Amino acid sequence: MGTDDKPVISGEPAAYNSADVAFANSMTVREQQGINMSRLVADRSSISELVTFAAKTAAALQVETQVLRALGAQWKEGQDNQPKDGGPSSTPGGMIDNATIANLDTLHGPEFDTLWLKSMIGLDQGAIEAANAEVANGKNVDVTSLAKQIVKARQAEIGQMQQFLAS
Repeated sequence: MGTDDKPVISGEPAAYNSADVAFANSMTVREQQGINMSRLVADRSSISELVTFAAKTAAALQVETQVLRALGAQWKEGQDNQPKDGGPSSTPGGMIDNATIANLDTLHGPEFDTLWLKSMIGLDQGAIEAANAEVANGKNVDVTSLAKQIVKARQAEIGQMQQFLAS
């Protein structure tokens, strides 16, 4: 992984709009769920490669979450700089429902692996949709750049998870 793949805050003027704020907020919630989900794998999975994959996924999500929180904090400091276009604030799509999470808590081995993989693929697909919307509608250079990285990373993760499901 090259140094270009790490999310950065460019220090550009922090222009932003409601799409940027909504994306940062929804991605933080989504990524926290991904981190929590990934932490279940070590104790429940029967596939050592999946345990490694989940640990890497959690680490990457934590980095993205820190960047999004830092940007959100910058925006809160500049309250007079708040976007005037009150955009939609909705619950992130593609989130894993509580019943599925409760079910995962009861499973081990192959049944856990299958449900975890399918759930995480759905979470990643939701992240890709949100990131593509940010690229289309966002104004903040750092956030749209991070969104493009998220699309690339999640597409790669989905490919890996589909391989796990196929094997």
